[in-house]
Amino acid sequence: MPRISDRQRIAQDIRDRIASGEYPPGAKLPSLRELIEHYGVSAEPIRSALLILQAEGLTEGHQGKGVYVRAPEA
Repeated sequence: MPRISDRQRIAQDIRDRIASGEYPPGAKLPSLRELIEHYGVSAEPIRSALLILQAEGLTEGHQGKGVYVRAPEA
């Protein structure tokens, strides 16, 4: 059974939290520092996971302001 990478595991967890409404559209995700503490990893897998979610259109980053959940497109 292949091991899931940290970035994939983190991206899936955040996806699940968005789907459940824990992170509703417009919500700001926790800071990089908070995510590092929560998942117990370095910054690199967190950044990679956030890039995956952004590429999927689930989130959008705003320089210096944070990462936000995008509203679903109608």
